[in-house]
Amino acid sequence: MSRSMINRLVQSAFQTGYLSVESEGLIRQVIAVRGYQSADLSVLEELHQAIYSGQIKREASESVSFFTMPRP
Repeated sequence: MSRSMINRLVQSAFQTGYLSVESEGLIRQVIAVRGYQSADLSVLEELHQAIYSGQIKREASESVSFFTMPRP
């Protein structure tokens, strides 16, 4: 099974230590259009923790709101 688009975008952020506005926008778009799987939720939680701890820097200035989305 191939990794989801969300997983690929999050893994890219972990590799670079940076989450661009474009990647964050793509994650939001994928969630809005296609929804997400439980595995995606897990990697989004990891991303949130990494941002909160400073391991990953965000280009966008507003707070992370991936977790306000309704569950599938």
